[in-house]
Amino acid sequence: MQKHFRKIAKTALILVYLVIVAGAVVRMTGSGMGCPDWPKCFGYYIPPTEATELEWQAEKEYKKGQVIIRHETLQIAKKDFRTSSTYSKENWEAYTKHDYAIFNPWHTWIEYINRLLGALAGLATLILALVSIKYWKIKKSVTILSWLVVLGMGFQAWLGATVVYSVLEPVKITLHMIMALVIVAMLLYIIFLVNQEDKRILFDRGTLVTATIVLLLTLVQIVLGTQVRQFVDHQIDMVGEQSKSLWLESPSIQFYIHRSFSILVVLANAYLAYRIFKLKLGHTKIYWVLFIVLIEVFSGMAMYYLDFPFTSQPLHLVLAAILFGVQFYIFLEALKTKRSPKTS
Repeated sequence: MQKHFRKIAKTALILVYLVIVAGAVVRMTGSGMGCPDWPKCFGYYIPPTEATELEWQAEKEYKKGQVIIRHETLQIAKKDFRTSSTYSKENWEAYTKHDYAIFNPWHTWIEYINRLLGALAGLATLILALVSIKYWKIKKSVTILSWLVVLGMGFQAWLGATVVYSVLEPVKITLHMIMALVIVAMLLYIIFLVNQEDKRILFDRGTLVTATIVLLLTLVQIVLGTQVRQFVDHQIDMVGEQSKSLWLESPSIQFYIHRSFSILVVLANAYLAYRIFKLKLGHTKIYWVLFIVLIEVFSGMAMYYLDFPFTSQPLHLVLAAILFGVQFYIFLEALKTKRSPKTS
């Protein structure tokens, strides 16, 4: 049972990370408003591919909730009906959540795939929670955490809706990202709780403290990074997507803080690795931490000095989320490992 349950938990974790990847691509391509309504997309379960599908047409069947773009506004069908030869306002009502009414097929389908992956991740976490009921008598924490993940996914879906309704308000995008990391942390904790492997990891209080600090530093750095990204998004609106050399021509103070803070993050991770290697504690995942930190540094430098190479932005964000996950697992190992008299 434990083996199969762990596989389900890992599948859910991978799907959540795929949602983070998709969200990063959505931000890179500016597709956040590709679907201006929620949970459907222009009132469809499968979104349109051409602008003509969103134009009012005579002698056409419309279902309740379907959306058209008319005079640069979104109009929603009040009921099921068939149009006549002329447009009738009585059959339509204006969309009131916001006034964004632009259709771009690429943006629409990128955002739709993001939502589809979110739905699959939600389904995986629900299956995980249902299977976790078997753990209730032997390890209640697994069952409780599994259902908390389901609630977290529901809250994350609601946050996603508020992001759309606010027309991508920066603060809500940041909260959306933080909630994704919370879900990642809960899934990793579940995987850790059901892991029966004896990895012979030794306990060291100093390493536990360092791992905690490193984890918090990474979280702060991710939040700072989202603020820099918000500034870049504003610059893109000002100078255009083709003028990449101007995106960071006059960077905000958040950029300098983010860049300087990265030095502290690198040093903290290096010190954590030093303790693990010196005391031979057995945290093998530290190799992944060092590798990811190295790639993060180079991808950050590439964005600044090489004017945002293709995929550098989503890569930078996704690696930060993976780094957080690996660091959190090391933290769990350091927290739960039994004390050893050989360590200080």
